[in-house]
Amino acid sequence: MKTYSLYLNGEFVSSEPTIVVVNPATGESFARISTIDRTRVGQALKDAHAAFKEWRKLTGKARGDFIQKIAAELERRRDEIARLITMENGKPLAQSLGEVAMSVDHLRWFAEEARRAYGRIIPNQVDGKRHMVIKTPIGVVGAISPWNFPLVLAVRKIAPALAAGCTVVLKPARQTPLCAAAFAECVDAAKLPKGVFQLVVGSASEIGEEFLQNPLCRKISFTGSTEVGKHLIRGAAEQVKPLSLELGGLAPVLVFEDVDLNRAVEGAILAKFRNTGQSCIAANRIYVQRSIYQKFLDAFVAKAKALKLGDGLEPNVEIGALIDEDAVTKAVQHVEDAVKRGARVLCGGQRAKGRGCFFEPTVLADVPTDGLCMREETFAPVAAICPFDTEAEAIELANASDFGLSAYAFTNDLGRTFRLMEALEAGIIGINDGVPTATQAPFGGMKQSGWGRELGIEGMDAFLETKHISLGIA
Repeated sequence: MKTYSLYLNGEFVSSEPTIVVVNPATGESFARISTIDRTRVGQALKDAHAAFKEWRKLTGKARGDFIQKIAAELERRRDEIARLITMENGKPLAQSLGEVAMSVDHLRWFAEEARRAYGRIIPNQVDGKRHMVIKTPIGVVGAISPWNFPLVLAVRKIAPALAAGCTVVLKPARQTPLCAAAFAECVDAAKLPKGVFQLVVGSASEIGEEFLQNPLCRKISFTGSTEVGKHLIRGAAEQVKPLSLELGGLAPVLVFEDVDLNRAVEGAILAKFRNTGQSCIAANRIYVQRSIYQKFLDAFVAKAKALKLGDGLEPNVEIGALIDEDAVTKAVQHVEDAVKRGARVLCGGQRAKGRGCFFEPTVLADVPTDGLCMREETFAPVAAICPFDTEAEAIELANASDFGLSAYAFTNDLGRTFRLMEALEAGIIGINDGVPTATQAPFGGMKQSGWGRELGIEGMDAFLETKHISLGIA
């Protein structure tokens, strides 16, 4: 069983104890990774702070050249790293390959954006003064990434932070640390200066507390649950430490009667079942206008039944394993709760037979609004569907949540499109698009779905301080 090393101040470090990594498709332990304690995390932050002093001085072009080299190495090792993602996460290999490709795209985008940390000149209103705005890197960043997209959601933090001139200490999820270790190898191959990027693994609570309490850590970027996000908010208050938070979602899908039905079904299938339903922007609540409700159900169920379930390393698999037993248990609870409240199971509805953490692609019809799967993230291949009558009702249903990360709508009415764009309370809205994420566009939510934005020009700005300079020239 291979033991992966951590990456600390330009060196690969092996240490005890180790964490065992389990393949959720087979239940087998297949690798280990070293861990460190809180004291050593503090040293990593100290080393990152020392490296920051020189890294920030490089031109944006020079930093971008390093990031391009990381991207090239990651792309060279795409097949190997995609396989690693599938083994530790359970997702189908084709989707892991897509994750690697998106990570490369993120790196290349921010490598170019490193040249574009623009300030501005402000016209003066008092004689003898001139006003400038400049952007400077915030400092050492503590990055905490989740298990559902273990590589790309880490890179969304690392790439813009490095481009901005910051240094990064990354803590990946304990279930999926291996692709982060492989990424560290890509960083090392690119000969990034020591301390600019480091990888730490250990107790999540201890590492999080060190990030919060150590004044050398100037910002925390976190993707994960709203519960943990609230804990970070409370902890950050002591030092008024800036946070970027991408938290939970409960995405609605609105399907209107004027839509092309096939297109709507295809889009909703993608929004629901991509990444085995384990996505923060996954369709969680599907609302269909009553006049086409039955037709939509028939077509959607046919598509769901055709999805191939299995080990992500097998050919043509579309639905892989859930991350662990707790995820399967939650899926069972959501289905049973919906049925008790009057929902109908049109397909699936139970754990798949055999070993591994598999759950059948499931479609629930007539799900009441008080069902668990309409109020909590399901994070499983379970589609909850119910009808609506009017546009106003649909918008009210969509917005009746404490979360506002993403929303989807399918309509051919241009006027309705603009009304939905303005009315839906979500940071990401896909209109006739089941996969709205793009490197060049901002990603983030409102309400309890988080603070700030990743990707796009906003992604690098999150790691820059804005300074106003008033020049007296008289």
